Amino acid sequence: MTRQEHLLTIIGEECAEVHQRCSKALRFGLQEVQPGQSLTNAQRIIQEFNDLVTVVKMMGEDFTKGAFDLKEMEAKENKVEKYLLYSAECGTVV
Repeated sequence: MTRQEHLLTIIGEECAEVHQRCSKALRFGLQEVQPGQSLTNAQRIIQEFNDLVTVVKMMGEDFTKGAFDLKEMEAKENKVEKYLLYSAECGTVV
């Protein structure tokens, strides 16, 4: 396995960990602290997201060039807001 393949594997794992933390927050709330832990679910989501961004950064400049494009991020935000409104119209978001 190459370094790049190894880092890509870790990126996938970190995405799964962000997903798991989001699922826990949906089930138990953002402010819940899991027994045996010291951080809230919200804090743990941010921690996992920071881990993900760190490994993406480790992939190098060729991989990350344009990765944080503000125009693309704004377009994504607009798209999410559009579908949040549609979900509310469908009755699935209050």
